[in-house]
Amino acid sequence: MMNPLLLTDGYKVDHRRQYPENTTLVYSNWTPRKSRLENVDRIVLFGLQYFIKKYIIEDFNQNFFKQPKDEILKKYARRINNYLGENLVGTQHIADLHDLGYIPMVFKSLPEGAEVPLRVPMFTMYNTLPQFFWLTNYFETLLSAVVWLPCNSATIAKQYRAIMDQYAAETSSVPEFVDWQGHDFSMRGMGGIEAAVTSAAGHLLSFTGTDTIPAIDFLETYYNADSDHELIGGSVAATEHSVMCMGTNTGELETFKRLILEVYPKGVVSIVSDTWDLWKVLTEYLPALKNDIINREGKVVIRPDSGDPVDIICGNPDGKDENEKKGVIELLWDVFGGKTNDKGYKELVPQIGAIYGDSITTDRATQICEHLKAKGFASTNVVFGIGSFTYQYNTRDTFGFAMKATYGEVDGVGREIFKDPITDDGTKKSAKGLLQIFKNAQGEYELKDQCTWAEEAQGELKEVFRDGNLLIDYSLAEIRERLKNS
Repeated sequence: MMNPLLLTDGYKVDHRRQYPENTTLVYSNWTPRKSRLENVDRIVLFGLQYFIKKYIIEDFNQNFFKQPKDEILKKYARRINNYLGENLVGTQHIADLHDLGYIPMVFKSLPEGAEVPLRVPMFTMYNTLPQFFWLTNYFETLLSAVVWLPCNSATIAKQYRAIMDQYAAETSSVPEFVDWQGHDFSMRGMGGIEAAVTSAAGHLLSFTGTDTIPAIDFLETYYNADSDHELIGGSVAATEHSVMCMGTNTGELETFKRLILEVYPKGVVSIVSDTWDLWKVLTEYLPALKNDIINREGKVVIRPDSGDPVDIICGNPDGKDENEKKGVIELLWDVFGGKTNDKGYKELVPQIGAIYGDSITTDRATQICEHLKAKGFASTNVVFGIGSFTYQYNTRDTFGFAMKATYGEVDGVGREIFKDPITDDGTKKSAKGLLQIFKNAQGEYELKDQCTWAEEAQGELKEVFRDGNLLIDYSLAEIRERLKNS
C-alpha cells in the first residue's frame, strides 16, 4: 500500500509554497504537442477514465482517505524528511485533504476514442476548493505516467487499422476480417504489467485479436465491457518453438499431423513453422497433409517468425531458390489453391492461412500488403502479429504530451499564464488562459484560448469528474464506434 500522494516527482511536493501567496486556483491541460511519426497528426484520446477510476477514486479511497490520518501523516512526513532533509513542506495540507475525504478537482475532457489534432488539448483540470490549488499540477507526474502510453498505442493501432482497411477494401472479399488481422503479441516486451495492459487495451480499440489476456479484464473493470455479451478480445490455439522442438527435428511432420488431427481436430490452430526449415514445411509436410487440412473443420495457420517479414511472406525476387522467390503465401497457393474474388485477387482456401508475428511495423505491414497486391493476392491472406517492437519503442515524446498550467487566480484575480521559451522551436509554446475546444466546419477539433469562464463552459470539453465523482462512464463499445467513425 502506498499513499498515492507519493506517486509523484520529488520536486512537486513543495510547489504549494512556491506559488504566489493567496493563490486559490490552478487550471491546466493535457496536450499532444508534436508527432515524431510520419503522417500521424491526430492522436487518439484513451486512458483518462482508467486514470480517474484507478488512481483518483480507487487508490485515494483505499490507500489514503480510508487509512488512519495519523498513520498517513506520519508516513508522509518520514518519507519527505528522509528524502529532502530539513524542510518546511509540512503535513497540514495533507491532513486537510484527508479531512475533506475526496479529491476536490474537475476534469473536463473530449470523449475517449476521439482523434485529436496536435496542439489541441485533450482534457483540462482544476481545483474546486481554493485551499487545494496545489493539487492540480501535483498530479502531473502520476497522470502523465499513466495516460501517454494508452494514447500512443491506441493511435498507432489506428494507423495499422487504416492500412489494413485500405488494402482489404482494394483486394479482399472479407474486409471484416481486418478485425482479426492485427493481433497483439506485445505483452512480454512491455515495460511492466500496467504498460502491457494499458497498451493492449489501446490496441483493442481497433482490433479484436490479442494474446494479452489481462487487457480483457482491464476493459471490463474500467470501460464497462462484458465478454459474456461482446467480443472484447480473442485468440486461437497456437504452438511455440519449445513444443515443436520437443517433437524433434526428425519428427516435425508427425508433430504437425498430431496437432492437426488429434489435439485440434477442428477450429483454428496456429503452428510455428520455422523452428528448422520453413521451406520444407511448406513444400513437403503440407503437401503430405493436404487432404487432412482440406477436410478439416477449421483453419491451420502457418507462422514463420524469422527473417525479413516482407520477403518471407511475399517472396524475394532475388532469393537463392524458387521457394525464397515465391514466399509463404504463393507457396501455400501452390499447394492448396483457392479462389479469385470479384476484385480479381486470389484468396487461399479457408482451411489454410499465415501469420507473421516478429518485427512488424506499419511500414512493413504496408509493404507486405502492397507486394501481395502486386502479385495478385488479397491482403487478408495474412495476419500481422504486432508486438513490443511497435508498442514499446515509443515515449511520452513520441507525440510530445505535456500537462501545462494556463490560468490561475491570486487574490481573486485571474491570471492568463503561458510559456514560450525563446530557445525552443515552438513546440513548447503553450496555450494561454482558459480554454475552449470547438469543432470547425470540417468537424475537426480546434482550440480557442484566452476565454472567459462563460466561454470555457461551452464547447466540446465535458465534465467527466468532479469532487470525487465520475460523471461520464464510457464503454468500450462506444469508444470503438467513435474511433471507427472518426
